[in-house]
Amino acid sequence: MNGPIRKVTVFVALMMAALLLNLTQISVVQTEALNAEQRNRRIMDAEFAQPRGAILVGNQPIAQSVPRSGRFPFVRTYPDGELWSTVTGWYSYDYARSGLEASYTEEMAGTSSEQSVERVIDLLSGRRTQGANISTTLNARAQAAAVRALGNQRGAAIAMDYETGEILALVSTPTYDPNRLATVDLDAERAAWAELIDAEDEPLKNRATREVYPPGSTFKLITAAAALEDGLVPSSELDAPASLRLPNSSRSMGNSTNCGGETVTLEQALKTSCNTAFGSLAISLGPDKLQAMAEAFGFNSEPTIDIGAAESRFPTELDLAQTALSAIGQYDVAASPLQMLQVAAAIANDGVLMRPHLVNTVTSEDLTVLSAQGPERLGSPISASSAELLQQMMVATVEDGTGRPARVDGLVVGGKTGTAQTAPDRPPYAWFVGYAEDPKVAVVAFVEDADVARDDISGGRVAAPIFTAILEALR
Repeated sequence: MNGPIRKVTVFVALMMAALLLNLTQISVVQTEALNAEQRNRRIMDAEFAQPRGAILVGNQPIAQSVPRSGRFPFVRTYPDGELWSTVTGWYSYDYARSGLEASYTEEMAGTSSEQSVERVIDLLSGRRTQGANISTTLNARAQAAAVRALGNQRGAAIAMDYETGEILALVSTPTYDPNRLATVDLDAERAAWAELIDAEDEPLKNRATREVYPPGSTFKLITAAAALEDGLVPSSELDAPASLRLPNSSRSMGNSTNCGGETVTLEQALKTSCNTAFGSLAISLGPDKLQAMAEAFGFNSEPTIDIGAAESRFPTELDLAQTALSAIGQYDVAASPLQMLQVAAAIANDGVLMRPHLVNTVTSEDLTVLSAQGPERLGSPISASSAELLQQMMVATVEDGTGRPARVDGLVVGGKTGTAQTAPDRPPYAWFVGYAEDPKVAVVAFVEDADVARDDISGGRVAAPIFTAILEALR
């Protein structure tokens, strides 16, 4: 073989090898990414040609596929779409999916690994693949109560059984109608998307799990937990000056409530939400103990819930002034409502933190259980004895403190208010987080914008009524 032919042969062989390597890369390594790519019209056409499994609350579908004629044999529909939109999310031809539609898309499409045997049987028998149904833990009464109580306010509310981790209600407001994004009239779908994405009140945001905010005084539960674990008790006395000069700083911390004196007990400080008492407490504890406690409750960790969620943040490398501000939920502390719910739930559950979850079972068309979730323990951020003392203090806060608007006749309720200052040109955030002994439920209520005068915004005044409305629905 002469030289030129040999060179051409080697070049062709190298090109063939490169082609085979590229095909292998696409077929083996990139398959999942390409299938998930929302611009892959072939995949979307195939999905819309199959009946997608339902999302259920009890026996009632809150998302289901309905047959139709035309290019798309099925269309996704959402009965009571605005009530459940935070949970279901949307399923759209052009704009992919969110919520449980995203978390369990493979199961509902029938393409998960657990359904491989069913797919083979369907292929051999010539049947159309039917996606799995998703059974949720949600309570319809609690969900409706949360939506009504939040109304047109921008905010969120979540209720959870603190012994099992089952989510009973999960709402972000304002809600939206996911049917508008699921329509197979693609011009209408695109118009709805443009309207929703440009809306001033941002209805497509999931404020319950995917957004983080300054938690304000609800964070004092974590500071109090750190103090109890460090050996303090509810009767331990704390300095509570009218103004606390922050160490090595020109700034001072003040109080928005009457603490009841310049020396108060830890329980009194929580009842009155005394900033300077918690600031001085944090300075004595130091930043490491406060950070360790925040992280024990889940800050700075990937959330474990089975729906999209943001990581809550507690700052590291704090000086003492920043530590004091962080102890009252300010400075760079940022938490989702889900995170603050987990704090209250762990305290109510005698110090045991359970994994929050929205889905109980995934079942095939013949009712075979493909997967199931039960109670799962994540850890114990505080001891049972510290949790019991903190429960005592939270109950006192509701009975005779800033949490009085959260009282419910006939129920033992513990809780904590929060009013988080943000930018000078926007109103504070209002929080309430707490629990009841029977039913065994923890609830968080958060209002980003109550559309009332700035001086009228407080956790007790704005958020606590949402908390009580959800508790009443669960009685």
